[in-house]
Amino acid sequence: MLQVENLRAGYGASEVLVGASLHVKQGMIVALIGANGAGKTTTMRAISGMIKPTQGTVLLNGKAVQGMSASQIARLGLAHAPEGRKVFGPLSVEDNLLLGAYHRLPGFLGFHAMAAPDLEKIYNLFPRLRERRLQAAGTLSGGEQQMLAIGRALMADPKVILLDEPSMGLAPVIVQEVFGILRRLKEQGITLLLVEQFAKSALEVADYAYVMDHGRIAVEGTPAELHRNEKVIAAYLG
Repeated sequence: MLQVENLRAGYGASEVLVGASLHVKQGMIVALIGANGAGKTTTMRAISGMIKPTQGTVLLNGKAVQGMSASQIARLGLAHAPEGRKVFGPLSVEDNLLLGAYHRLPGFLGFHAMAAPDLEKIYNLFPRLRERRLQAAGTLSGGEQQMLAIGRALMADPKVILLDEPSMGLAPVIVQEVFGILRRLKEQGITLLLVEQFAKSALEVADYAYVMDHGRIAVEGTPAELHRNEKVIAAYLG
C-alpha cells in the first residue's frame, strides 16, 4: 500500500533523512518511533509532499508520488493528520470535517448531500464531535481537537493515513482515549502510519514497527520482537 525506499530529505542545506525505508501493508497500523530529532516528522512530511525528497521513492498503491505536490498526493488517497493537529480554529467542527472531503466530492451542487453519510460515520465514531458540530474548532479541548484531526483525515476516504504525534500535549487519561480510538480504527481495517512519542502505547496498537535513529531505520520488527530487543528496551521501553 505504502512503500518508502531510500528516502533522503531535509530543510535547506540540512539533511535530516539519510536513506530511510519502510513499508505499510493494507489494513496494518505501522508505528514509527524514535528519539526527538530522529527524523520521524520529516519522514511524514516527505511522504505526504509537504517537503520534497532529494532522493528515494515513495509508492502509494504502486504509484510513484515523490516530488508531487501535497494536494496531488492527497487526491491519490493519502491523508496526513500533522503534529499539533492543525485544525482551522475559527471554523466550526463540521466545516473542518467537510474540508477533509473537499478534494473528492463536487465542489458546489450536491456536496453536502454526498458528504452527509461520511459525516454520520465520523459522528458515530466520535459522538463528542456531533455534540460540538457547530462549535468553533479553536474552542475545543486538546483531545477533542485530536479527534477532529483524525475525523477530518477519515473524511478524505483515504487509502493510507499518516498520524503524527496524536498524544502530544494531552493529559494521560485523554491519551488513553485517543489510543482507544486507534484500536477501533484498526478493527475497521484502516491503514495507518503512526508517529508517536509514547513507544509503549504505539507498540500496543501496531502490527509492525520501525525505530528511527539519525534519519535512518535502525531496527524494525513486530511489537513482540521489539519487546525482546535489549537496545530498544533500554532506549524506549525501560
